[in-house]
Amino acid sequence: MSENTITYQANLKQALLAGAMAGTAVDTALFPLDTIKTRLQSQAGFIASGGFRGVYSGLLSAVIGSAPNASLFFVTYEATKRLLGASVDHPNAHFIHMAAASFGEISACTVRVPTEVIKQRMQTKQFKTTSGAVKHVLKTEGILGFYRGFLSTVAREIPFTCIQFPLYEYFKRSYAEHKGRRIEPYEAALWGSLAGGIAAAVTTPLDVCKTRIMLLNKSQLQSVNVGVLSTMKRIVAEEGPRVLLSGIGPRVMWISIGGSIFLGMYEKAVKSLCELQVLEDRR
Repeated sequence: MSENTITYQANLKQALLAGAMAGTAVDTALFPLDTIKTRLQSQAGFIASGGFRGVYSGLLSAVIGSAPNASLFFVTYEATKRLLGASVDHPNAHFIHMAAASFGEISACTVRVPTEVIKQRMQTKQFKTTSGAVKHVLKTEGILGFYRGFLSTVAREIPFTCIQFPLYEYFKRSYAEHKGRRIEPYEAALWGSLAGGIAAAVTTPLDVCKTRIMLLNKSQLQSVNVGVLSTMKRIVAEEGPRVLLSGIGPRVMWISIGGSIFLGMYEKAVKSLCELQVLEDRR
């Protein structure tokens, strides 16, 4: 096994551990903001969905899915960057980051969507317990019910990540060149916050559509088209275009802070794991 292969495998392990640590920290710390955002986007309305009460409803589902979700994203992201980076010239690096992040999001959605379905239904007071929500979905919709909104989630995540990660990598590279040194984790956190906030604001209409689709019950599914475009058209026709920006404040705040914690912790974890690897190699 070559030295490059060993180094690559070590990097993937670092991405796995760092992604899991960062994802769990973010989802736990900022869960109330996510709940408020979801209730603002619910068709039932903010107050009817629970208002400011029980803002930790659905936390268990989020925590269960956060580590594998984040790990899958970063492992796929790093692997795709390596694969594409070997054949694409440096001037096209932003396309590499967009493609890598898109594949990362699609991979992560296999875990994220089932946990989102349960989490959002609990956040809007449809169920009181995680086990109750899981049993109800299985009984009324089957296994596929856990993947309600998969395509709408991917349709939200790919534009989001195609904005966030190229911006993040650009900010990091430009700042590092300006300073003439490698960027520190706390600096990466700041740039991650800015990139995430911009991407969150731009993709809020897609997030509203995703939330509405995930919150549909079985009877509603028989009377409406659950596609992203048809949902968007229906919202505009019935409630007005401003509704597509519901929850933009909490969403931008949540993802800005989350981007700071997530990417800052990720960079810090990778740095620490690399330092540990160097120490082990010297022994």
